[in-house]
Amino acid sequence: MGFRIPGIRKVSSSAVQAASKGFDQVPKGYLAVYIGDNMRRFMIPISYLNQPSFQELLNQAEEEFGYDHPTGGLTIPCNEDEFLRLTSKLERL
Repeated sequence: MGFRIPGIRKVSSSAVQAASKGFDQVPKGYLAVYIGDNMRRFMIPISYLNQPSFQELLNQAEEEFGYDHPTGGLTIPCNEDEFLRLTSKLERL
């Protein structure tokens, strides 16, 4: 049984294909992030950037990888489950 986290949008494979053709659209008020080894793309609300726990995650990513993001979006090298757990907590705030 699956569950839906309203604040995060998982991008479909057709959207990824469209993005690779130059039609990369991020809805207003969202930020594209790439998570984990598979570089799965998620859209997160920009408001998450104000949350201390999310800022800590970004600082860890910066220390490990710097600001060079070949995907064109923000790359966060963490486990996808950990990312979803963190963002579900942020959604409750």
